[in-house]
Amino acid sequence: MKTPLQALQSHGQSVWLDNHRRSLIASGELKRLIAKDGVCGLTSNTTAFEQIAIGSEDYRNLLAVPESPKLDAKERYERIVVREIQNAADALSSVYAKSKRRDGYVSLEVFPHLAHESQATLTEARRLRKTVARENLMLQVPGTPEGIAAAQQLISEGINVHVTMLFAEATYEQAAAAYLTGLDSLAQQGGDLSQVASVASFYLSRIDTVVDQWIGEQLEGAHGAHGHQGVLRSLLGKVAIASAKVAYQKQLAIFSGDRWQALSRRGAQPQRLLWADTGPNNPSYADSFYVEELIGSDTISAMTLATLTAFRQHGRAGPTLTEKVPEAMSIMDLVRQAGIPFAHLTDRLLADGLKRSEQSFSEMLKATTHGGSTCLHDPTDFLRMKLLKELYEGRKHA
Repeated sequence: MKTPLQALQSHGQSVWLDNHRRSLIASGELKRLIAKDGVCGLTSNTTAFEQIAIGSEDYRNLLAVPESPKLDAKERYERIVVREIQNAADALSSVYAKSKRRDGYVSLEVFPHLAHESQATLTEARRLRKTVARENLMLQVPGTPEGIAAAQQLISEGINVHVTMLFAEATYEQAAAAYLTGLDSLAQQGGDLSQVASVASFYLSRIDTVVDQWIGEQLEGAHGAHGHQGVLRSLLGKVAIASAKVAYQKQLAIFSGDRWQALSRRGAQPQRLLWADTGPNNPSYADSFYVEELIGSDTISAMTLATLTAFRQHGRAGPTLTEKVPEAMSIMDLVRQAGIPFAHLTDRLLADGLKRSEQSFSEMLKATTHGGSTCLHDPTDFLRMKLLKELYEGRKHA
């Protein structure tokens, strides 16, 4: 019998492992997850690499080589990250070949402090692609207007793109439109559309966390009539799933029209929604809640090891993504009618996510500067500013 994880593939959904850890490669665990559970992709982020570098004896030794003091902050960072990404890409290369470039990717975040700089993001993405030198590399850019503009250009150059930190259907539509426009441009240049792929990460648990918190504040303050309070209570824990289902309906529409069919005939593959942040922040929600409710074709479920283990043990696999769609749309209508400032909340989630990535990146730089030392300083200290200045100067003169 298939495990629940394996059963997801029967519904057209891929499983990617969320957040790279060095032990996955060194212990052979990633290969086992690929073979036994059908894991077929891997995401990474600066927080994960920060945890890898700080206090790691292995990387302390790696950064203690004679030439290390001569390296700038970016070069020390990449000494760690590039090797990790290359090893992960090599472990997934057979999946990449067998799936004919549909899966088998490892995604690498472009430096997060460039989230609002399109040209700088392009420069770094091109350089990282060349440095890593793996076909199954997918470069992460955030769902800011500048990041989406950069994604469009990268796709037009045949570079795989992972658009991250999407919290609203409207932003997803912008990312999908950028993908189509990028493919159009690549086709006009005579490029091979079958060589490029893209995914768009739609975050889940954080949406419910921030919406539930807002609702809780309103209920605690007894704002509004009793009926209004009942409406608010009915939305607790439901907005993320509803929003994701509406976004998926948009995906189905975008990748089925005449424009898409013309690109598909030239070998293009659809940009898939990737469900991220699938581990509930609220302990009262079931540990496989977000995975079970969003199973459908041409999507990816990205899970941490904890969520993956939970779903393997007691998850239920079924075509849930296309179920109760009218109800999902009604929920999103209620969000607007109830006065929940959803756009403001999702904008805040994006800003908070970018800030968190920048802070992790700063800590990563400091850790590599100290050769893997665990002696860290306040993020606002002089050293942080000095290292970020090094990074910016290196980028400007690249």
